Amino acid sequence: MPKWKTVFVTGGAGYIGSHCIVELLEAGYDVVAVDNFANSVSENGEAVSLKRVESITGRSVRFHQCDLLDKNSLQAIFNKYKIDCVIHFAAIKAVGESMQKPFIYYKNNIIATINLLEVMQEANCQQLVFSSSCTVYGNPEYLPITESHPTGNVTNVYGRTKYFIEEMLKDVARADEKWNIILLRYFNPVGAHPSGIIGEDPTKPFTNLMPFIAQVAVGSKPYLTIFGDDYDTVDGTGIRDYIHVMDLASGHVAALYKLQEESVRLKTYNLGTGQGYSVLQLIKTFESVTKTKVPYKVESRRDGDIVSMYANAELAKEELRWQTRYSIEEMCEHFWKWKTLNPSGYKSSDSLLTNGLTNTASPNLMKGTLLVS
Repeated sequence: MPKWKTVFVTGGAGYIGSHCIVELLEAGYDVVAVDNFANSVSENGEAVSLKRVESITGRSVRFHQCDLLDKNSLQAIFNKYKIDCVIHFAAIKAVGESMQKPFIYYKNNIIATINLLEVMQEANCQQLVFSSSCTVYGNPEYLPITESHPTGNVTNVYGRTKYFIEEMLKDVARADEKWNIILLRYFNPVGAHPSGIIGEDPTKPFTNLMPFIAQVAVGSKPYLTIFGDDYDTVDGTGIRDYIHVMDLASGHVAALYKLQEESVRLKTYNLGTGQGYSVLQLIKTFESVTKTKVPYKVESRRDGDIVSMYANAELAKEELRWQTRYSIEEMCEHFWKWKTLNPSGYKSSDSLLTNGLTNTASPNLMKGTLLVS
């Protein structure tokens, strides 16, 4: 049982947040989660994804619908519970949308984080894992990228919000030694819980690559749009470091263990596989694993996109005792299981949960690799 008891998770109903909560519950933590449903699915004010998390783990999640811009509501939740640590996922996160709606991104991501930090400090809870992004690196000066790579030359508004928050957290940790903060810069999360019970269910037209691929594969969309095939890469399409969402989730538990072991003040870790795959390579792998076809069309490059990005994650392996477990094939396999079991996403929740499929999910089946002695 962890020394800390209760972890507060912002954006807990979202894609990464819900998968992380599975890992937290299975590691023995109690979880209080909040979400405003900007990027997630609700049903009568409840988080559908977290109901499924409860079915996977056999444990309950205390959930509150709350927008971090509503500081009073946030304070009321902190007053209700004794919170030991915060994992801050909540953000809007579409690169393309951020270039079109910068005000919304700056307000939602940065001001909300300031509110959270102020409430945490008032509650004497100064242990934080922050969900950052490899976008803070901008166009890479070298590959694979280490944590010491320069940051700030960011190519899109979403990435700038993450960069500004990182800089703010550095100042906060420098000003007050009580703060204990880990920044997790992760690369491109894909896949789903291997049970297929939870996964990624985009609520906006701006979304990640794999949900689009799956929508084309099931016939919901006629073709996939590839933005740019004239990059200086193996096949002209952009290269990214795709990491299984459950590996990412186990990285957050590893970060909590680190914060409990020592006062780091502020430390940064990359979470990635260290292996880059092009868009076309991901499509071909998905087709091979799922025995489907994914037609595509090529359009011009998007503002804010970069050529190639993949991680050096040796520091996380050494200091967090964490490493990835799942292959690119398993990322495709698990997402396809989620998609085929849930063709309408969480909107088909009743049929999935009443058909006994939750009984196929072993609580210990899906854990990422934590190298803990």
